[in-house]
Amino acid sequence: MQSTDNQITDLFIIGGGINGCGIARDAAGRGLSVTLAEMNDLASATSSASTKLFHGGLRYLEYFEIRLVREALIERETLLRAMPHISWPMRFVLPYHKDMRFDSETPTSRLLSTVMPWMRGRRPAWLIRLGLFMYDNLGGRKILPGTTSLNLRSAPEGAPLQDKFETAYEYSDCWIEDSRLVVLNARDAESRGAQIMVRTEVTSAERVSDLWEVSVRDRNSGETRVVRAKMLINAGGPWVGDIIQSKIRVNSREGVRLVRGSHIVTPRLYDHEKCYFFQGEDGRIIFAIPYEQDFTLIGTTDQDHPDPSTKPVCTEAEQDYLCAFASKYFKKSITRDDVVWTYSGVRPLYDDGASSATAATRDYTLKVDAQGGAPVLNVFGGKITTYRRLAESALEKVGEFFPNLPGPWTAGVALPGGDFPVDAVETLKSDLLAAYPFLTQSWAARLIRAYGTEARDVLGDAKQVSDLGEDFGATLTAKEVAWLMDKEYARSAEDVVWRRNKLGLRLSAEQIARIDQWMSERSEHKG
Repeated sequence: MQSTDNQITDLFIIGGGINGCGIARDAAGRGLSVTLAEMNDLASATSSASTKLFHGGLRYLEYFEIRLVREALIERETLLRAMPHISWPMRFVLPYHKDMRFDSETPTSRLLSTVMPWMRGRRPAWLIRLGLFMYDNLGGRKILPGTTSLNLRSAPEGAPLQDKFETAYEYSDCWIEDSRLVVLNARDAESRGAQIMVRTEVTSAERVSDLWEVSVRDRNSGETRVVRAKMLINAGGPWVGDIIQSKIRVNSREGVRLVRGSHIVTPRLYDHEKCYFFQGEDGRIIFAIPYEQDFTLIGTTDQDHPDPSTKPVCTEAEQDYLCAFASKYFKKSITRDDVVWTYSGVRPLYDDGASSATAATRDYTLKVDAQGGAPVLNVFGGKITTYRRLAESALEKVGEFFPNLPGPWTAGVALPGGDFPVDAVETLKSDLLAAYPFLTQSWAARLIRAYGTEARDVLGDAKQVSDLGEDFGATLTAKEVAWLMDKEYARSAEDVVWRRNKLGLRLSAEQIARIDQWMSERSEHKG
């Protein structure tokens, strides 16, 4: 039998991706009561399938998305200060060859073709330098170093590249552990009073007088109940359109364009820690990024995706495309035989009528519908770098219905484990090794990069490795898995080894099955 909660929550948020969790954190910090429901695991869709970058979006300058780029560039350093354990600066190497030609239909390329027809199909060096100058200066950069030039004939960054590339430009952006970012926002929201429900599906929502009555079903137990809320926020990501049509059933002229972005992972292709930015003949760009110490991440693609219910996969055609793209730059030819893992996510972009998936805007659009009773805010688009600003913008919309709401507060406020200076990671690692001498260098580094100052809480009072419980392999122990279950909403081995960390790259199928068994047994025992 379906029960109805007696209490009324201010905001009910559908969707446990970065936008939903970011909004939950901001709202809870302003004193609103918040309930969030995610039908799967947190960050189980788009928010764990990004290219793992906090970046301004250098290529968006070609589409004249100046406001979006500026906002993202400002956010890089704001976010870096709040989460130095899961985000850090990276240098990006953009190789340039004067004879490179591109089939590009950006507004910039069309303008160049009109004014200087002989430049059709080219990004001249002066245009790249102008773009990088704007990139360096639009966002008031303080921490990250600016652009420099590299002689690839002598610089080590040129060694993996084909000899035709003699010059490169090097600029700054940041790495981000995307799925951990989502979980830490959820944890911080919960610490401020929000209720976070995972594996909880919203089956319907309807306006009853001036409230929403939201029916939810626990996907594990099958139990159903009704939650009453003053305002609904639809942050369903790829499902935002489906939620509008089939769950909350409101009229909306806004549309979402689903664009699939796929990535491949190969064994490490070069020795240094910098990322490459490659320009393709089709006008697109990809990145090649050092990944998990022993691998290289290459992506992404842009393909329209027809249906959110269809699980995105990196197709053989997309793998071939990325391999061929990278092989035009690296000396080593890359084939599908080199691929050790792939992943794919669906970006829920605002449908602005662009002619191609690549050209569709990465900006976000927030639309409120208050006709017929209680309001609903639908969230379209967005990118991971601007999630915090999106949340602030969402709260501006929310504030129209909640008078005297406090102002923005999240800028620079540390996420769990991130309460230390940007340049103190090595000090934290050394301190952890001193406190737990049984750790290896790489093990300690992994824990600091995942948990920051909370790494000691994960390890507890352990004096030796055996105190951490069962060893599942790749430095993952029962003690850590228990932490992830109790503190970070993990319910399955997949949650642990592909979202809370990426140890699935180093674990066998048998080891992962054993983690699942252990977690199931622990849940039954606690239940």
